[in-house]
Amino acid sequence: MTTLIRPLASLLLAVPALCAAAPASAPESPMNSTVQQQLYPQLDYFFSKLAAEKENTVIDGQKPFTSKDKFLPGKIAIGLSYVLLNKDKDDPTLEARLREYRSIADMTVGMDNHTWGIYYYLSALVSLKKAGLLEGAVSPETLEKLRVQLDWRTFVTQPGFELIKLPTNYFGVAFSVARLRMLLGWEDDSAGKVLMEKMLQHYDAYSGAYGFSDETSGEGRFDRYSILLIAEICERYLETGLEVTPQLKDKLRKAATLTLNLLKADGTGFTFGRSLGPYGETAMLEILSVAAYLDVLTAEEKTYAYAYSSRVAARYNSFWYDPQMKSVDMWGKGRRTDTYRGKHRILGENFSLLHQLIFTNAFWNQTGFKDKPVNPGLAAWLDKTQPRFSLTRFAAGEYDRALGVYRDRGHVFSLLMVNGGASQHDNSPYYPLPFAGDVVAGVADSGAAHPQLLPKFTLEDGSELIGAAYLKDIRSAQQGKTWSVSYRQDELDKVGANAPAKDGRIALRTEYTFAPGAITRTDTYTPRGAVPVRSLTLDFASFSGAASIQGRKVSFGEGSVTSFEVSGLEACRVAPAAGNPDYQSPNGPMRSVVSCATPAFQFERPLVIKWVMKYR
Repeated sequence: MTTLIRPLASLLLAVPALCAAAPASAPESPMNSTVQQQLYPQLDYFFSKLAAEKENTVIDGQKPFTSKDKFLPGKIAIGLSYVLLNKDKDDPTLEARLREYRSIADMTVGMDNHTWGIYYYLSALVSLKKAGLLEGAVSPETLEKLRVQLDWRTFVTQPGFELIKLPTNYFGVAFSVARLRMLLGWEDDSAGKVLMEKMLQHYDAYSGAYGFSDETSGEGRFDRYSILLIAEICERYLETGLEVTPQLKDKLRKAATLTLNLLKADGTGFTFGRSLGPYGETAMLEILSVAAYLDVLTAEEKTYAYAYSSRVAARYNSFWYDPQMKSVDMWGKGRRTDTYRGKHRILGENFSLLHQLIFTNAFWNQTGFKDKPVNPGLAAWLDKTQPRFSLTRFAAGEYDRALGVYRDRGHVFSLLMVNGGASQHDNSPYYPLPFAGDVVAGVADSGAAHPQLLPKFTLEDGSELIGAAYLKDIRSAQQGKTWSVSYRQDELDKVGANAPAKDGRIALRTEYTFAPGAITRTDTYTPRGAVPVRSLTLDFASFSGAASIQGRKVSFGEGSVTSFEVSGLEACRVAPAAGNPDYQSPNGPMRSVVSCATPAFQFERPLVIKWVMKYR
């Protein structure tokens, strides 16, 4: 690879024109074939629909332009720009599409458009300018309005350069906006330099030696975005013509190493934290594609990262896209999303996901993998090269934050040990659980009404306590083919408020053991004085079915989990989930709910609660 870094817009212009035929994508289709033959037609459909229906557009009963989607104008701009950029200059349909794009831009220019929407719109304008299409695609009057509207100053203070009520990752958005405005000739590079420094200072302040970004200012929320953020920073450098520094590449290598540890050959992605569904897969895709482009991956790693990327693209079309809806479907078939990605945002979600698939495909094309056959040996390579167990630390200090990864029998378990912080601490996607597809999943925006796999103490005064936020002294050990992870919590999390609250009446020591085909969690709860308990409960929402129960052991006749056994609680029962939205994951519904409980008691001496989950 040459030392000159090509902007992302240049990569996109290298994509060939849309093929006339669109055969179905096979699981092993090269990524570029899937993108060209399956995904671009989806964009063409939305282009025609918006051109015809304008503000009255309806998608599966949703009216996007009355949804208050604050990113929508920018997502429309970038999504439709790909259709223009993908056409040959002599394509007879290009002129008509340019006129339609101009009309749609005139329509949306007066609509609310914030932060990410500003970035998306500017990215589209820069790409169109580089392709010589901007004048045809956007009228001078609309472009002047956009020059005023598409500004980082709408969400960053002046002169202090601080974010206005936004998470810290938005420094990266602001930096990108400033750089893209510079490329359009709308300002000089001075603001971009300041915002770049702010972005990197925050990243270092809350990632430290470990290299993964805390989504909060030190509360300890780490999730897929903590791993993805460095890839996004590198992407913004490339897109705006900056050379990615060795320091950034070092951080990207850490993210890529962890991503490879987490890979499954079926194209599924991150299983912990919020905003998953297809975004759990495209996040991995982003990390690996930019790491490959920047030669952060070895040649062998590139081969198999490309195979995984091709499967992500194929899975998007075969699993996430619904041909009857003519849309991505994150809301039906028993799937559940965060409110942030509710169905009212259906149009924007289509555009942002297709955007991620198309620009990562451009990276792979530029890296030399365009239409390259997919190596079928991904599963075998992962088994051979990835560690059976790994512990990646995110933060250390008063509290420890880390991720344990255990690979067994085709499953990849992600033991997340963080603090969800304000708004997320009591939601099960942030609990310290061994998440794995078809085995253990969180429920988006779940709250603590049914805390997945965590004992919940309801005290006589009405307080509800779970062990979810204040982890210390995380340790791991190996004995033969068994790995163990332990930690302690001197205080439990008192749930019910937006932010976690320490409650020191009960302390907790936890140990997980991972053995072939079995995971055991052992909790030792110690009261500080006599604690009146109204009830003690434990729930497990399982993807397995055909359940039967004997005592406190539930056996399953169908699904990956074969049995679940509890000790330390008085009684258990099992019932079908029966479509209850409380038991729906981003990828689909749970089938059975195991509920265990102990009635009121005076808690005066240590109590051991243990569950054992066996799986095939």
